[in-house]
Amino acid sequence: MIVLTAASTPVPYASTQQAIGYPTLFLLVLIGALVPVVPTGALVSSAAVVAFHQTAPLALLLVFVVASVAAFLGDIALYWLGRRGMGSKNGSRWLEAIRRRAPEDRLAQAQAKLDDHGVAVLVLSRLMPAGRLPVMLACLLAKMPLRRFARGNLPACLAWAVTYQLIGILGGSLFEEPWQGVLAAVALTLLLSVVPSVWRRMVR
Repeated sequence: MIVLTAASTPVPYASTQQAIGYPTLFLLVLIGALVPVVPTGALVSSAAVVAFHQTAPLALLLVFVVASVAAFLGDIALYWLGRRGMGSKNGSRWLEAIRRRAPEDRLAQAQAKLDDHGVAVLVLSRLMPAGRLPVMLACLLAKMPLRRFARGNLPACLAWAVTYQLIGILGGSLFEEPWQGVLAAVALTLLLSVVPSVWRRMVR
């Protein structure tokens, strides 16, 4: 809603949009990394559409920096909370939340890929819908140190931010009005997130 409002605002108010939009984008992506119910990819794509139509030369770069930093910090915080749960006899609600979103078959695949490719699998997990938490749980079960996870997660967050920003730029370039580009970017992002799960069900 916030992004759509910004998209419908005339471009001359870009400074106001930036003052409100970047902190909002940061908070939503950060929260989305901790509580994976917010479609953060769609948020980044929508913000990229708005930035594409602005006159500020660094708007797209700022969207990339804000999104990647927020995603990285959110992932690190969630991994740290998961490690605390692993070390506790009673576990934690954060660890249980990760387990609930990591089905056994996806977890087994993540563990196998982690054994074969190491932290490089984090990049692919960030780009695959519903792939981040199974790989994160596999890292937790493997007792991967936080520093090693952070080193592997940094390029993953950068690749994730670039991918969804490119989707937004594509949507922005196809339409003259920002709100039209936002709708197109959101639709494409949601479609990309649904197709893999539908394909898996069809294969089964």
